[in-house]
Amino acid sequence: MNILKSESSKVKQKDIDLERHEAKYMIHPKQLPAIREFIAPFVHADPHASGSPPEYIVTTLQLDTHSDMLYMAKEINAINRFKLRIRTYGTDHRAPIILEVKRKIKGIIVKTRAVVPAKLWDLDPNILMNPTKCIPFRSAKEEHNYLNFLRLVKLLDARPVTRIRYTRESYMGTYDDYSRVTFDRNILYQPASNWEITPDNGRWLRMDSPVALNNPFSGIILELKTFNDAPLWMLELVQRFSLVRTGFSKYFIARRLEFLFDGGLYSDTSENCTYT
Repeated sequence: MNILKSESSKVKQKDIDLERHEAKYMIHPKQLPAIREFIAPFVHADPHASGSPPEYIVTTLQLDTHSDMLYMAKEINAINRFKLRIRTYGTDHRAPIILEVKRKIKGIIVKTRAVVPAKLWDLDPNILMNPTKCIPFRSAKEEHNYLNFLRLVKLLDARPVTRIRYTRESYMGTYDDYSRVTFDRNILYQPASNWEITPDNGRWLRMDSPVALNNPFSGIILELKTFNDAPLWMLELVQRFSLVRTGFSKYFIARRLEFLFDGGLYSDTSENCTYT
């Protein structure tokens, strides 16, 4: 049985810089109602979500180098690694665009973000490459995050590789300083060759099927997130449902599927590919 580890972490600046611990578990869809019932006394609906259950659509444009360096860091299980991604919510082009560097440093997730208004991005997606344009950042720190994102993109000659889209059911802890429970389903991807984040066309491919997951069933990804030590109810959740922690990177799986289509094979760990 795998218990959610407690790790010390902190918030540097809400929504702009954060450190947190994340634990992911693949659950069978039949488990979802019972897990919802279990967490109900400890959580409330994410205010950014709507409906019952509370959910929203996430679309992410993942960047990588021409040699897939960021993908390969996961492939070799590097202790310290990072991703470059551009994220938005919904499909109506109204939500802001979030430029994010997501680092994993010895098991702790560290994110830095900068927010670009959707109208500016729609007018000129190349705004990412033009730091002289006036973007109304909320703080000097956010502007620094933007410039650091731009620096990494230029240094690595990173370019769009993959779009990922999924539906997220999201809850916030009611009594904790910070805790979140999310369920990701209908996880899709498509190869990307431009800076468009939410295209109105193009074929989306499933990446949560049994074949894609190398798993007997099409799973839902349950994620537990905390800034500070995991609350007891999270630990009991893991124990009660015998949850087994798994490594699940949406970008990694999307790229792995493309390699499988090109003749790769699953490795014994199922997280990685070997090549023929």
